[in-house]
Amino acid sequence: MRTVAEWCVRHRRLVVLFWFVALIGSIGLVSGTGTAYSNSFSFPSTESANAVKLLQSVTPRQSGDREQVVFATSGGARLDDPGIGLRINEMVKQIDALPNVSPVASPYDASGNLISDADVNHPQDTVGFINVTFDEQAQYISSTEARLFVQTAVTHSGGALRVAVTGQLAEFANNQSFSSSGLGVLLALIVLLLVFGSVFAALLPIVSALFALGTAIGIIGALSHVLKMAQFAPELVLLIGLGVGVDYALFIVTRHRQGLVAGRDTESSIVNAINTSGRAVLFAGIIVCIALLGMFALGVSFLYGLAVAAAIGVLFTMVAALTLLPALLGFIGPKVMSRRQKRNLAENGPRIVGADNKGFWPGWAGLVQKRSVVSAGGALVVVVVLVLPFFSLRLGSADQGTDPAGTTTRQAFDMLAKGFGPGFSGPLLLVAETDTPAAQEVMRTVGTDITAQPGVQKVIGPTVVPSPTRRGVAVSLLTVYPTTSPQDAATTDLVDHLRSVTIPRAVGASGVSVLVGGTTATFIDFAHVLSAKLPLFIGLVVVLAFLLLAVVFRSFVIPLTAAVMNLLSIGAAFGIVVAVFQWGDAGSLIGLNGTSPVEAFLPVMLFAILFGLSMDYQVFLVSRMHEEYIKSGDNRTAVRNGLAATGKTITAAALIMILVFGSFILGGERVIKEFGIGLAGGIFVDAVFIRMAIVPSVMMLLGRSNWWFPPRLDRALPKLSVDAEDVAVKPAGGQTELVGSTAP
Repeated sequence: MRTVAEWCVRHRRLVVLFWFVALIGSIGLVSGTGTAYSNSFSFPSTESANAVKLLQSVTPRQSGDREQVVFATSGGARLDDPGIGLRINEMVKQIDALPNVSPVASPYDASGNLISDADVNHPQDTVGFINVTFDEQAQYISSTEARLFVQTAVTHSGGALRVAVTGQLAEFANNQSFSSSGLGVLLALIVLLLVFGSVFAALLPIVSALFALGTAIGIIGALSHVLKMAQFAPELVLLIGLGVGVDYALFIVTRHRQGLVAGRDTESSIVNAINTSGRAVLFAGIIVCIALLGMFALGVSFLYGLAVAAAIGVLFTMVAALTLLPALLGFIGPKVMSRRQKRNLAENGPRIVGADNKGFWPGWAGLVQKRSVVSAGGALVVVVVLVLPFFSLRLGSADQGTDPAGTTTRQAFDMLAKGFGPGFSGPLLLVAETDTPAAQEVMRTVGTDITAQPGVQKVIGPTVVPSPTRRGVAVSLLTVYPTTSPQDAATTDLVDHLRSVTIPRAVGASGVSVLVGGTTATFIDFAHVLSAKLPLFIGLVVVLAFLLLAVVFRSFVIPLTAAVMNLLSIGAAFGIVVAVFQWGDAGSLIGLNGTSPVEAFLPVMLFAILFGLSMDYQVFLVSRMHEEYIKSGDNRTAVRNGLAATGKTITAAALIMILVFGSFILGGERVIKEFGIGLAGGIFVDAVFIRMAIVPSVMMLLGRSNWWFPPRLDRALPKLSVDAEDVAVKPAGGQTELVGSTAP
């Protein structure tokens, strides 16, 4: 680390030029290749995915995405009025001519899609819809085609006729999301100005993070052609990278300023900062990347792209903090200090920061030392209260009834719910290969039995579709409309009951395989798969982190404490998300429309990110305590001094993360709001209650057992430590001083 720091400071022009070229090059790369972000929720081993495969093999034109174009009349107009009929038929004709669209029938034909008897409680002639089937899944249809499809439909709105579209393509075309990263940068800058009291010191972490993220996002955009990445991947990388990047730079800049105040010259202070705090940054960044890439253990391809994108963002911000930042610090020199620090240095000479043990954090550390049980117990009560909603967690996918008012998807959902029922926005598609009359008769029996099933409002079909390329091969399709919306728990129960009871009983010993598919079933399968694999993922990440911390700190108690505390803070984050999004507590304050289950992949992503970030604070806090223990040999003194020295910096870093993550609550996409709330809440709980109260209190109570490690194991394991070796550093006054601290 000393070698890297010295080289970057002495060759700072070359380092800055390298990062500038890397930034411009990545922007040029993504400009030339474009991006191919897509949302794919299919799984090879699920029933809904097998239904798609069957359609693709027999009748490809019926295997793609299914959208619904909904139309409604007002002011006394009826759907069977001649003028309204002409406009709807013209719309159908234009949609039918679009690329990738399978033939669309007029709702006025016998084979059309207009349903007038779905709900006798509403007028039968004012709301209708058509089903539009594409020959490709939604993730393979470009955003340009999605917008063209929606625009073709909604342009026919006007006067007494309203037209809206619901479905995945319509969701993509909404384009309501916006990046609030600019607000996050502004809020982070304000906090840095308050912490540092210097414009130069405040700007450096921001500049370092933005250079890293600009380069990373360009590379991620190019990689989206090779690896499937969700459309919100860039926003997620910005969300994580801004918080992590600014925090890492904050720790290093803080340590550098302490070195200058202690009387060191600029270069030796930078080298010492990288050799001490930089080691903790490197180790913490590696843990975050390990936690993110641990999602590969789930075997869910949808998450691979998100894991790689987020890990690349963290990696680049970490590397920038260790290379670009020391180069920039070399250019700035003493200007990184505040006016007050410069004045005190000139008037009073060099001073070791924190040596006088005055201020809030030394006082708080002393209180924790004297009242360990009280501080740990009080903080634990608060955390447990926040964790409790987690036990009501229900995974799923928000339906389009929660979309912002005014979007075409929300309008279509509301019109369908009013005219037919909420379940009509998420039909189930039952598919079976029926090559014989007997098999087709079985499919009719299935349709009859499902019609009588509670929770089913209407069944259409079966429709026999012969294969255009395979003679004698055909599939039968049943469209099932539930009485409840796609996100309701009752809909999930219905799908499970159809698969486990109703369909097997109707099929009997015939051997016909009936598969339940469709978008709603796909999201249900997605939630089932992730729920089943989540314990494996959590166990793997926790074990790896435990082993790594055990090797680094030569302790069993420290990594065990860290794992338990991390799980507590993550549980609190999940609890906050459940309360806001699933229960609806204070949801209107952040622009939410109704309640919904938590997005199925959110716990996995949230766990990976929060576990890594929580471990960051654990490393920064305990590494200083470890250093103090080596010096004094007294556990209580070490814990007190470590907390006093790092409390201000850790809480300032956490505040920056909270503001950056919190700014994403203002984004348009619900899933980004969920990430913002979950990450901001988790960081707040972790930094304030866990690291500043529970961890030091528990370590006070455990005493010397914190640092116990079997001697034989100590000799057998490789030496891996965030503690810098004592290095000779020459302060500005010329006297050699030994420095070996790891504290930020």
